[in-house]
Amino acid sequence: MYRIGGSTLNQTPLDWNHNVSNIKNAIAKARSENMDILCFPELAITGYGCEDLFLSEWLPKKAKSFIPELVEETKGIFTTLTLPLYHENRLYNCAVVVHDRQILGVYAKQYMALDGVHYEPRWFNPWPIGEVSEIEIDGSYYPIGDLTFDFEEWKIGFEICEDAWRGNDRPACRLYEKGVNLILNPSASHFAMLKTHDRIELVVNASKAFECTYVFTNLLGNEAGRMIYDGEILVAKDGDLLLRNDLLSFEHFQIRFTDIDPTQTSTPKPEMVAIPDSKEEEFPKAAALGLYDYLRKSGSNGFVLSLSGGADSGTCAILVAEMVRRGLGQLGETEFLDRINRKDLTGKSEKEVVGKLLSTAYQATVNSSDTTLNAAKSLADSLGATFYQWNVDSEIAGYTQTIEQVLGINLNWDQHDITLQNIQARSRSPIIWMLANLKNAVLLTTSNRSEGDLGYATMDGDTSGSLAPISSVDKDFIIKWLHYAESKLGYHGLYKINQLKPTAELRPGEQEQTDEADLMPYSIMVEIEKLAIRDHKSPKEVFEALTTRNLESPSLLKDHIKKFFRLWSRNQWKRERLAPAFHLDEFNVDPRTWCRFPILSKGFEEELKEL
Repeated sequence: MYRIGGSTLNQTPLDWNHNVSNIKNAIAKARSENMDILCFPELAITGYGCEDLFLSEWLPKKAKSFIPELVEETKGIFTTLTLPLYHENRLYNCAVVVHDRQILGVYAKQYMALDGVHYEPRWFNPWPIGEVSEIEIDGSYYPIGDLTFDFEEWKIGFEICEDAWRGNDRPACRLYEKGVNLILNPSASHFAMLKTHDRIELVVNASKAFECTYVFTNLLGNEAGRMIYDGEILVAKDGDLLLRNDLLSFEHFQIRFTDIDPTQTSTPKPEMVAIPDSKEEEFPKAAALGLYDYLRKSGSNGFVLSLSGGADSGTCAILVAEMVRRGLGQLGETEFLDRINRKDLTGKSEKEVVGKLLSTAYQATVNSSDTTLNAAKSLADSLGATFYQWNVDSEIAGYTQTIEQVLGINLNWDQHDITLQNIQARSRSPIIWMLANLKNAVLLTTSNRSEGDLGYATMDGDTSGSLAPISSVDKDFIIKWLHYAESKLGYHGLYKINQLKPTAELRPGEQEQTDEADLMPYSIMVEIEKLAIRDHKSPKEVFEALTTRNLESPSLLKDHIKKFFRLWSRNQWKRERLAPAFHLDEFNVDPRTWCRFPILSKGFEEELKEL
């Protein structure tokens, strides 16, 4: 019987001391649990998110310098030390395989991810299938390449993350032919809601198809700003899932293991296999972890938020409160406050901690209503968040009078609608930035993915901020999730927000402005978006796919598709300037992580004529 499992790690690029001691602590914990085989995540020593630092010579060299001291920690354990390594002037994504303080060799990743958020071929080279060479580590030479390793009753092979997603050409196909009965998969697989189901299917099916035990171990946390890793650990044998942990922990690392006899059938134990969360449950868990890591890794004192009384800013406020709730619940008061460098909050209640970490402001204009003011204040009070309110009409009037005098015109709503809307949003930006500066806090911007699609946001206005926690999530989901948060998570302060139709409140009240009247129903938009942006279909193809679903009349559907593509094309420059965003859904519209589009184009003119 062998004790086999993984250790997920919350690492940070360039935080060498933390990363190395995290690995050491995890090995020590594994030893205390009498583990025999321990799989670490991908690129654990450096962190996955080093970006173009991987192009330097010094960073891989420095990572390599830590191998000897980590090897010394491996008494009695078979494990993997993962890092980038130069070999013959080419950089490879590697796992240094160690047993009992002896390096056995180095497996090098064979396939590079180049889809969605991944740009691995920019930094790493794929190792040629079947090739083996020699590499120098600390004065000695070891085999590197397409290797397997013998350890007692196990013949061990590797797939590193993307390797496993290559269908019939994956390394496991060749490992099966070599008689491998244990495959280790160190991964840096970014979080997306419900993605765990794909991973479970991958691991379980691989263990069955290749008649082996399969171990998958993922990174954990908001490592470098945008990607969140859920820290999933999976172990399956011969088609049975034996181990799955709870995801999105606030811990620095987690160890999970199970006992396996390679010659015997293993019986799954329900208590060892955590049930996957729903999308509604995953969203706040992932965003809360992302905010927690962003807060502590940036060295900020808290968050500032322009709380409008609407769905988006309300969601951001709830997510900060969830960060506090989950942090205190998982780590305890002392550990949570120590890690975010806020020991001054010791002894305060959960709501008091929220009040010190989250400052909100309702910034009124003549077009704001008491309804949204009351909704914002009710939510802030229910969470314990600090709440300010002020009026920016004098600032708006000053800007407006200046331009009117210079141009010799009088601005009016019939001729200058967009200008008059935008100046209200932009006038709110300087003062909310002042508040963030004074509090040394992260200013959250509240843009969602639907607004990013169509440019329904004021640049340097409501887009102002240094972090956009919900900009990868569509508005239709947000509206539905807020009702879930009120009824299932106990955030009853959302009641007033949940009664309102989303509105920018930038036009005079008698115009009864709503977002969906300005744009289209959010439920329609998200269906167009999936096909047009996620699946890269043309306007005509989008129409043909949706018209059979009877979502609305064909003529109205055509109008909405035309509007979507025209506004999408026109507003790429806005998406280029949005604040850094968490990747939370299956896709997003951030050109720096998922969706690149030309700033200047003909805007689908010919394609829309075809429609």
